[in-house]
Amino acid sequence: MSSNPDELRRQLPSTYAVRDRTNPDELNRLSLQDDLVTAEMGGPLPEQDNPDKFRRILDVACGTGGWLIEAAKTYPNIRKLIGVEVNTHLLDYARKRAEEEGVNDRVEFQEMDALLVLEFPRGYFDLVNLRFGTGFLRTWNWPKMLSELKRVTYPGGVVRLTEVQRVHSSSPAHIRLLGIIGEALFNAGHLFSQGKVEETFAEGTGGMANDLARLLDQYGLHDIQIRISNVHYRAGTQAGQYYIEDVRLSVKNVMPFVRKWGNLPDDYDALARQALEEMQQPDYSGHWDVLTAWGTTTI
Repeated sequence: MSSNPDELRRQLPSTYAVRDRTNPDELNRLSLQDDLVTAEMGGPLPEQDNPDKFRRILDVACGTGGWLIEAAKTYPNIRKLIGVEVNTHLLDYARKRAEEEGVNDRVEFQEMDALLVLEFPRGYFDLVNLRFGTGFLRTWNWPKMLSELKRVTYPGGVVRLTEVQRVHSSSPAHIRLLGIIGEALFNAGHLFSQGKVEETFAEGTGGMANDLARLLDQYGLHDIQIRISNVHYRAGTQAGQYYIEDVRLSVKNVMPFVRKWGNLPDDYDALARQALEEMQQPDYSGHWDVLTAWGTTTI
């Protein structure tokens, strides 16, 4: 590992599906999604028997910091919570929010490109979290990423991964849009197989979620377990309104990515409008099945 701080902090070209790191719409979308998913999953660490036992937690690619801030509020016995993120605009937002929530004495955000190296000592954290990494991780990034997650986790500590397993939506236009975006993700190297694109967005199993337990096992984690949470979006609810805004912003923000890596149809904008109209109907329903896989490092 290089001992030169400037070398460690060198950033690779963006691999995130939204390439503009200053995009305010993406910041707003990530903040909405962060809060909604954490609440609907039952909190930051609902699958852990005794979260208060953890003393130091790392959140990799922490985005707007919502998960980490909620963890600090929910588990006051956790002494240090650190989030790392390559996007300085997201970090500025996260730091301001931590101060507003009164947890900045325990929560710290650092600029760091997780695709290069995690600048922490071996075995420093009791739990390391990575949620929705598909947006920036390509299939060939996983070996190094998992090696780094293991390295900075204390022996007997927990490495925790979360991804969307399945998307359900009663909007046909929404499902078609997700298929278009999923194809681009596969072409850009973010998914392991083409078949999973088709299955995920036809209300079947797919995406990266079902690869998580295999990856944890492949790279040396033990006692691997999984938990599936349902994140519901119904018309007329706050969650439903948040989701409509999430979809509106996401289909707009990923358009350049789809144009480069996928097959952007001529009616993409019209399809997006149709999806939003269908999702605002009184009978609309949709939900995500979100899979969390976790394992422990060797004692």
